[in-house]
Amino acid sequence: MKRATLVRALLALAVIALSVYAAVTSSPRLGLDLRGGTQIVLETRDSPTTEADREATDRTLEVLRRRVDALGVAEPNITRSGDNRIIVELPGLQDPREAADVLGRTAQLTFHPVLGAAAEGEEAEEGERVLPDTSGQRLRLGPAELTGEGVEDAEAAIDQQTGGGWYVTVDLRGGGEAAWAELTGQAACAPPGDPKRRVAIVLDEEIISAPQVDPSVACERGITGGSTQITGNFSQEEAKELALLIDGGALPVPVEIIEQRTVGPTLGQEAIEASARAAVIGTALTALFIIAVYRLLGALAAVALACYGLISYAALVALGATLTLPGLAGFVLAIGMAVDANVLVFERAREEYAARRGKNLLRALTEGFRNALSAIADSNVTTLLAAGLLFFFASGPVRGFGVTLSIGVLASMVSALLITRVLTEFAVSRDALRRRPGLTGIAGVGRVREWINRREPDLMRRRRRWLAISLAAVVLAGSGIVARGLDFGVEFTGGRLIEYSTASPVDPEQARSALADAGFPRAVVQTSGDGDLTVRTDELSNAEAAEVAETIEELGGETEKIRDELIGPSLGDELRRGALIALGIALAAQMLYLAVRFRWTFSVGAVLAMVHDVLILVGIFAWLGKPVDGVFLAALLTVIGYSVNDSVVVFDRVRELWTARRKEPFAEVANAAVLQTVPRTVNTGMGALFILAALALLGGDTLTDFAVALLIGIVVGTWSSVFTATPLAIELEAHSSAPPPRPARSRSSAASGGFGARDGRERGDSGAQV
Repeated sequence: MKRATLVRALLALAVIALSVYAAVTSSPRLGLDLRGGTQIVLETRDSPTTEADREATDRTLEVLRRRVDALGVAEPNITRSGDNRIIVELPGLQDPREAADVLGRTAQLTFHPVLGAAAEGEEAEEGERVLPDTSGQRLRLGPAELTGEGVEDAEAAIDQQTGGGWYVTVDLRGGGEAAWAELTGQAACAPPGDPKRRVAIVLDEEIISAPQVDPSVACERGITGGSTQITGNFSQEEAKELALLIDGGALPVPVEIIEQRTVGPTLGQEAIEASARAAVIGTALTALFIIAVYRLLGALAAVALACYGLISYAALVALGATLTLPGLAGFVLAIGMAVDANVLVFERAREEYAARRGKNLLRALTEGFRNALSAIADSNVTTLLAAGLLFFFASGPVRGFGVTLSIGVLASMVSALLITRVLTEFAVSRDALRRRPGLTGIAGVGRVREWINRREPDLMRRRRRWLAISLAAVVLAGSGIVARGLDFGVEFTGGRLIEYSTASPVDPEQARSALADAGFPRAVVQTSGDGDLTVRTDELSNAEAAEVAETIEELGGETEKIRDELIGPSLGDELRRGALIALGIALAAQMLYLAVRFRWTFSVGAVLAMVHDVLILVGIFAWLGKPVDGVFLAALLTVIGYSVNDSVVVFDRVRELWTARRKEPFAEVANAAVLQTVPRTVNTGMGALFILAALALLGGDTLTDFAVALLIGIVVGTWSSVFTATPLAIELEAHSSAPPPRPARSRSSAASGGFGARDGRERGDSGAQV
């Protein structure tokens, strides 16, 4: 025992030391919704000659990387997602129009001989094209003699020696050198001033430059040496843009912008500060609560909770995970969930101490950890399933929530099963605590259990009444879905959502009327709690979005864009399908896992209770008219994990008691298990409620709906685990012919002897508490 304790202590110290090192030496990678900037998601499309496969997308990514680098954005990030999507993150960029214009240019970069000027209305002959140059003059162009493949680099520079102004240097490679020499040699044969002496550079069916060949260039010889200069009356911006377009070259395949998000820096900073306040206050309240309930061991659990926060943060930065706004909420939420494992252990330790008549604190605590392990493992696996589904089927910030929730769940197990165990076992081994066991917090059964022992409620006797109430709640909430419908966010419907902060308040009806007059009759205008104005429309171009901003500015004075989200209709359909798939797989995965770990009757009861929770939550949001978006999906899948978590804890105790009481009616065993787990349910629920209440009140508008959804889910999930899942299991067991589970080789004193007044009298156990 001492050797195992020493190993755990050394392991705990190593984990904490590594966490401190990672936290000190690394910084978190903030998502754009926290630090501000623009994210653009592009999807490659098949061209007549090239398939948009992984290889073509990778080549497209490299071209886009050069274009992004030339934009001058600090720390841009560009990555491939899947086979044909590219995610471009541009921190600090608040106006996405320039980036979208540059990134969206898809045609081949080509260099053409100019065959002459074209008269108004003159049509191009076969093999030719007619395009206006940058001044508007129409030119007849011959077939392309050089493409972007022959361009090595292009760079804007200024002639400081002669004062000639800005120019663009173009470096050529491979066959591009010979092709350029031939092209310019042909043009040099025309007299100065003749359009034929020009060379047209075309990108995206647009002449971006048509310079004349310098008079010093000899006819038929052209410009040699692999490098050339384009001069003219360029401003710095014009020279840099031309160099950018030439250097960026052509994309191997066309791309389409399917998603665009812009977040102002103030919104991200406010979200960080609000979440930090909620985390500090919620954690402090949770710590005070567990100290009040479990005294010294509760204080040590609070220390372990602080270590949990350190471990979670260190894992986040060490893995290089991106911390998003929903991810930040998941980080805060996991603090409340981390309390659950400690509560499970301490409640089992209380039972063991009482069943052994208070003979050995350390033995009771050790048995508490051992007996709680099964419930802790099963409940955390179900939460990890939900978090994993978020990662694989969600996108953007919601995926970040799945990552941080997974890290939080794993860190909570390390915190509770390793750090809390080392601290508490060391404490209860001291002579001072052996003489004063009441200080530990596990020497008494607690007020909730004392009340239960006095009342001896038989909750399962009215199980059909509870099922009827649950069914009525589902029907009432579900009617909201039918009567009011669901307000799907732009993530699921496609379109554009822009949030503005105005100098003076703007009436939504007035804004709606002004936008209709400006050509946006279908715009939906709403105001948030802090007076910000939200405009939701069908898909808008960046130019149209600028018109919307001008209209709002005319009404409210100086206007700042806080948030801008553009979702293409195809992506909206895909996200909606992904959400349904995620929910369906969540139900199937939870049922399969529970069927393997428990009995099929328990599995069906838990999953039906989960469906009950989902329908009620969605129905309440329908009645309240709140949006169903990606953040709501994150909350919904979290509620699924929490609901199954609660049911698992109850069914784990049912299974344990049933193996020791095989001859008793199942309804009585289930009722005893429910009563024994009520203290854990109450204490864990209170810990989570503190955190969520802090998020709802202090987390700002963005996190309020998320916290409200989880508050509803916890309340409904607590009800369903006791009054829906368990009664359903009892009803299903009445029609099952399967025998009770076999007794385990060893079982705890509390499980075999019973706990509570009813169990003590029935079995004659002197260790039961009255």
